Amino acid sequence: MLDDLRQLLPPVTPAISSKVPDWSREAKPFFAWIPSRSLLASIRAHARARASRAPWAVLLRKWAALRHRFWSVVTGADIPVDCRIEGGLLLPHPNGVVIHPEARIGPNCLIFQQVTIGVANGGVPSIEGHVDIGAGAKVLGAVTVHEHARIGANAVVVHDVPAGATAVGIPARVA
Repeated sequence: MLDDLRQLLPPVTPAISSKVPDWSREAKPFFAWIPSRSLLASIRAHARARASRAPWAVLLRKWAALRHRFWSVVTGADIPVDCRIEGGLLLPHPNGVVIHPEARIGPNCLIFQQVTIGVANGGVPSIEGHVDIGAGAKVLGAVTVHEHARIGANAVVVHDVPAGATAVGIPARVA
C-alpha cells in the first residue's frame, strides 16, 4: 500500500544548497556552444592558473585571460576575470550582466540578463548562496542578499534582503 502511495506523489527533488557548490550547473561538453558556461570556465581556469606555482602558470594565466576576453565579447557580459564567484553559478542569458570586481557571489546563484551588481556610496554587495536575481535587477551598495532570496525583475536593491525573502520594486521592498 505504501508503494502505491509513493507512485501517486511527485518525486521529491533535493533542495539546492546555499553552502555547497553544485559544479554540475557550470559543466559543459568540451565542444558545446554554451557561451555563458565557457565564460565561467575561463574565469575558473584563470583562478587555477593564479593559484598554481608551476613555471608555466604565467602562460596559462595569459591564455585564460585571452579566453575570458573572447567570451566576454561573445556574451556581452562585464564579469572581471578575478572576481569572487563561488561555484554553481547559472547565467542563462549573460548579455549585459555587470559584476563589480570586489562583489562576492555565493554558491548556486542564478543571474539573468541585464543584472548589475555594483558599488554605491563606497560599498560593495555580497550575494549569499542560492539567490535568484531576475532580469534587469540592480543590487547596489553595501547590501547583503541572504541565502535562498529572490530578487524580482527590474528591482533596485539598496537595502539588505533577508533569507528566503522576495524583493521587488524600485526601490526594492520585501514582498
